[in-house]
Amino acid sequence: MRASLRLLASAKYLTPGAPTGLTGVFTHAAPRTTLLYLYNSTLDKLKQFPEHSVYRQSVEALTKHRLSIVESVKPEGLESWQERVRHVVESNPQAFKQIGSITDPKQLNFVFKESIIEGMRTEEFDDEPLQKAEPEGPRSQKDRSHQGEAFARDLKVENEQIPRIEPEPRLTADQVESIEQQVGAGLIEEIINVADAEHSLVDVMYKSEVWDDLAETPVEGQWNYHDVQADSHVPATQAP
Repeated sequence: MRASLRLLASAKYLTPGAPTGLTGVFTHAAPRTTLLYLYNSTLDKLKQFPEHSVYRQSVEALTKHRLSIVESVKPEGLESWQERVRHVVESNPQAFKQIGSITDPKQLNFVFKESIIEGMRTEEFDDEPLQKAEPEGPRSQKDRSHQGEAFARDLKVENEQIPRIEPEPRLTADQVESIEQQVGAGLIEEIINVADAEHSLVDVMYKSEVWDDLAETPVEGQWNYHDVQADSHVPATQAP
């Protein structure tokens, strides 16, 4: 229902920053490239896990399935855009990443690394203005005043080194809806939030070495599902 309400508008494209119907969640400006980055980065991280890891197997299967869905939905003009920006991408591997498609070995996707989102902006293709970093910490405003200037200065230096290219063509509202229906996990913004959380969780699970045996051997039957007889406090031999 929430997706239907958002798609009632007659516009061909969804408006970035517009309400989605979910409190605090707004329409994402570049959902396809964001999901391509998150899914491929997650798969790269999972390669550090042993192949027998159940966590790796389950997350890898789900991530590949959802990645194949996102790759299958291509915005109009994608190939011509790739040709226009290919030289910049190949000349700046520190800022951009080329990844092969899991559905089509001949296809390459250009993924923008997290720190270079500003590099997608040009005067012609300008997104939301970059928000100025706010000072953090419990100090007084006077003590914190220099922090904002330092953050802004560092950000400016970083962005000056990033090549500017036009962003990938946008998905239409119908294409966004197609991805949402195929994934079946809510709005595409919710799908992105889940992908982002899993992307971060992988690091925690790897640090915890979740594939190792437990420190204490679980008692027999601890991981078995309860049945009606077990919950009724009636011995199985006396159950009718």
